[in-house]
Amino acid sequence: MIQATLHQLRVFQTVASHGSFTKAAEELFITQPTVSSQMKQLTQIVGMPLFEQIGKQLHLTDVGTELLATCREVFEQLDRFEMIVADIKGKKQGKLRLAVVTTAKYFVPRILGYFCQEHPQVDIALEVTNHQNITRRMMENQDDLYILSQPPEDILLRNEYLMDNPLVVVANKNHPLAGKRNIPIKSLNNEAFIMRENGSGTRQAVQQLFGRHKVVVKVRLELGSNEAIKQAIAGGLGISVLSEHTLYSESSKLELTTLDVKGFPIKRKWYVSYLEGKQLSVVAEAFLQYLHEYTEKNGVSYRLVS
Repeated sequence: MIQATLHQLRVFQTVASHGSFTKAAEELFITQPTVSSQMKQLTQIVGMPLFEQIGKQLHLTDVGTELLATCREVFEQLDRFEMIVADIKGKKQGKLRLAVVTTAKYFVPRILGYFCQEHPQVDIALEVTNHQNITRRMMENQDDLYILSQPPEDILLRNEYLMDNPLVVVANKNHPLAGKRNIPIKSLNNEAFIMRENGSGTRQAVQQLFGRHKVVVKVRLELGSNEAIKQAIAGGLGISVLSEHTLYSESSKLELTTLDVKGFPIKRKWYVSYLEGKQLSVVAEAFLQYLHEYTEKNGVSYRLVS
């Protein structure tokens, strides 16, 4: 049996996550020589190299990759045990690891805030990223729960419906099509368009719809931020397709409007997902229940621009 300490395994996991002894030392509030010493001892215990240096980059060996997976399982089980003990004592404590697609940032932090007010001893690790990175994180089992509109079909997941997430065409109020009704989707041909970045679920949905109707737009800009897209629309750089959830009342200050285009809104839904067979922690179970109760009771507060 390998006689490694939990501290050594924690240091190793942190080094592996950052790919850097220096960054690991900063996160753990210890010195870099201490990190180096711990990794040297752990390597001797395992009996095989855990890292290899290629140029300036630190990479895991095959043995290191296996040890990292083991570390995640070990610390996940320890975290779960601490949560169970806290739950028996009548309180919720521990860490919730949550990853959401970019558009979900318009409502998830608010719900998290209310949840943490009820459970102040819960710590949150929230990752906001695009659909492509969410899929990668799922494959690496990095999080407890995921909130997204298009769960990948090639990963075994439990997907639970939260609410609708319609996608609408957004334009400047001075756009020639503004105020018109039942606009044929073909009218979007050759329009200057602002597209989300590759890997975005919104972009995939738009491209599929345009492909079915043989609509070809001129992609003037690719942006990874909904806020940047709204600013670009306000600046007259083109039109775009955004989730209604991004259109808060302050969007009216940007002089934006939704276009009544046939085929829109694209009907999508928000889901909360987790890996099939994953044993959710006490905290994750509590937040999952809270999430459903909140959305059923309150929905999400947003207002369409007119």
